[in-house]
Amino acid sequence: MAIRVAVDAMGGDRAPAVTVEGAVRAVKASSGRLQVQLCGPETVVQPLLDSFGAPPEIEVVQAPEVIGMGDSPVAAVRTKPDSSIHVGLRRHKESRADAFLSAGNTGAIAAASLFVLGRLPGVFRPSITTLYPTTRGVCTILDVGSNMDSRAEHLVQFAKMGSAYARIMMDIAHPRIALLSVGEEPAKGNELVRTTHEQLLNIVDLNFIGNVEGRDILHQKADVVVCDGFIGNVILKFGESIMTAVPEMVQQELNELNAKPDEVALIKEVLSRLARRFDPENYGGGGPLLGVEGEVFILHGSATAGAVEQCIKTAAQAAKANLTNAIQKALAP
Repeated sequence: MAIRVAVDAMGGDRAPAVTVEGAVRAVKASSGRLQVQLCGPETVVQPLLDSFGAPPEIEVVQAPEVIGMGDSPVAAVRTKPDSSIHVGLRRHKESRADAFLSAGNTGAIAAASLFVLGRLPGVFRPSITTLYPTTRGVCTILDVGSNMDSRAEHLVQFAKMGSAYARIMMDIAHPRIALLSVGEEPAKGNELVRTTHEQLLNIVDLNFIGNVEGRDILHQKADVVVCDGFIGNVILKFGESIMTAVPEMVQQELNELNAKPDEVALIKEVLSRLARRFDPENYGGGGPLLGVEGEVFILHGSATAGAVEQCIKTAAQAAKANLTNAIQKALAP
């Protein structure tokens, strides 16, 4: 049976064009194993879909309202009940879709997910998760923005949810869980980190390896790195700057050295290959909102059609593996 993924066609800086294109690419590559429901104003989405040669596995679901990237999340959730985000989430809630994804307003996606789907039993705070490229593969980091102020019990739940995610989606039997701090020693860090470290040590079914520092992330010292949403979002945004700043710095040095054309070409090829490592198209397209009653994935607002395609495939994988059930079991007392 085909996996059904509801997609917010209007979410993202370049929607709906890249969203529709990504959906078409995902469906065409699935050999009938995937169905996509594009949620948005039919008069806008259908002509675009027709221009890409609409496969029969894609349908347009009427959603007349759109939540903008600059809208207040709470206000938008209350005043736009027929938004493309709401409609897609309701289809998931009503079991007419097996997963939902959006590249739209992150705060609105999180708020609407809580309103429509609700939290898993016992969850204090759902967490936005992202994958980070490393020298050895990818590392899971959470939280990266949904919780600016967290308590130790929140971070403990993030660790459990991140461990379950790495097992189910990354196929890591015993994921190494680490706490982000300013030093490896247990006594290092602020009160939140020290308290969380002490609590994580007492969880016997969690492969907690202790603290790691920011410099350890890209070397994948851990498979899952836990932090509060404020720190996580700073890391996320800093990481996004790497592949814009590094090429600029390299070009400055090449100019200083008066590098030969063949040398410049080789270095630019290396930088291009490195950039592909940091492209979400190559590691899932987007990250899940863990802790809600469903499979919800959030893409960056600047997502490309390729990232949308990959995220649809990742959401379908999560639905097929019943990621939500695995998260619920991981949080059970």
